[in-house]
Amino acid sequence: MSKTATALLRPGSDGPSTDGVAAGLMTSLAGLLRDWLPRQRWFAGKDRPVTDLALLSMTELYPGCLHLLVHTGQPSHGDHGGVPAPGGTPSTGDCYQLLLGVREHQVPHLGRALIGQAQEGPLAGLTVYDALYDPRSAQLLLERLRHPGTAGPLCFEADPGVRVPAGLAPRLLDAEQSNSSLVYGDAFILKVFRRIQPGVNPDLEVPGALAGQGCGRVPAPVAWFRTTDPFPATLGVLQPFLPDASDGWTLALGALAAGRDFTGQARELGRATAEVHLALASAFPSGAQDENGRTAAAMTERLDAAARSVPALRPFVPGLRTAFRALLSCDVGPPAQRVHGDLHLGQVLRAGPEWFVIDFEGEPSRPLAERCGTQSPVRDIAGMLRSFDYAARQRRPWRPEWARRCREAYCAGYAAHAGWDPREKHGLLRAYETDRAVYEVLYEARHRPDWLPVPMAAIERLAVRGD
Repeated sequence: MSKTATALLRPGSDGPSTDGVAAGLMTSLAGLLRDWLPRQRWFAGKDRPVTDLALLSMTELYPGCLHLLVHTGQPSHGDHGGVPAPGGTPSTGDCYQLLLGVREHQVPHLGRALIGQAQEGPLAGLTVYDALYDPRSAQLLLERLRHPGTAGPLCFEADPGVRVPAGLAPRLLDAEQSNSSLVYGDAFILKVFRRIQPGVNPDLEVPGALAGQGCGRVPAPVAWFRTTDPFPATLGVLQPFLPDASDGWTLALGALAAGRDFTGQARELGRATAEVHLALASAFPSGAQDENGRTAAAMTERLDAAARSVPALRPFVPGLRTAFRALLSCDVGPPAQRVHGDLHLGQVLRAGPEWFVIDFEGEPSRPLAERCGTQSPVRDIAGMLRSFDYAARQRRPWRPEWARRCREAYCAGYAAHAGWDPREKHGLLRAYETDRAVYEVLYEARHRPDWLPVPMAAIERLAVRGD
């Protein structure tokens, strides 16, 4: 960063006010970010223009790298991702974490990292890029985690019992996801949260609590960083990386392609899920048994909102509502507890003979308070059952029998360890599968339109036959 820009961005007794710094910096960045943010995989509001940008927090992590929290304002509309719990209001904006590199000269190899060249304000003439793509910036970020301390409102903390070596080579994972992940030397992985909400992120809270329970199915946090401004929030978590592991999605697709049976793995995965649920029930207070009436109302509200956003869903709404109305007369099921919240084949890893569960953040589009609350464990089970269906539809002809066998094996493995059988909770399971399929329809319509036929096939089945 140029000396002039650095001086301007560090207000002192003789410099500009903090408000002046924020206004000046956004003069340089607003146009670039309005164009760049909607093109990022982790940006939630791709279907709406960014109408407002506000700088909430700015810290110079090291020369040439700015840590920002920015608020994006967008027109509100009802959708599955923005529908609140009953009594709430839709969100019209989000807070995002950005790590921006700033250089005096354009660098040809920046590629996807390039955000653009500022045309005005304190950064005028300087090149701005996503610093997580820069190996030097990624290494310096790890050094912050290796040596706990503070940088302005940012707090870097670590488990003193775990040693993280210096000099681990970083690489940014290219997988599509709602956050950004850096792998260091195939030994550790740092998840940098992008969409920030006040409070402790469950991807830090839950693995830490499960480690305290001795649950070996979940990698424990090694280091993390958070902020106190403009509100307390978790920004990133470093955990052990399993270099020889394969995710469940890849393994399932490999089995389908080779014509191999997957029921053994599905059964063990069901057992692993039950182990994690039992550990969660021990680590966190349980809730009361879900009130099926309230659950049905929330599911119906999400369905109606999704149908407003996805016209293809509308003809099936009356049939889908029957799944939610059936909750009013069915068994309430197991007590509510902390759950994973977004469980599917992409959220589990197999290393050797063992399954591991990762990514406890839940659905990032949902409010953090909701994701940290108690829910029925049937929600996680329904998510995994839908994932088997997704995998079976990746090859033609579709393999419904493969999906059915995997679903049966998964439930059997779960039942053998949990002490209750999800298949005996038919009405509850159908409602949660329907709710998950509605979420999938909205997600695919917004992010991957080519995939929309996959959840729509489930929607048609659930609406017509109810199974």
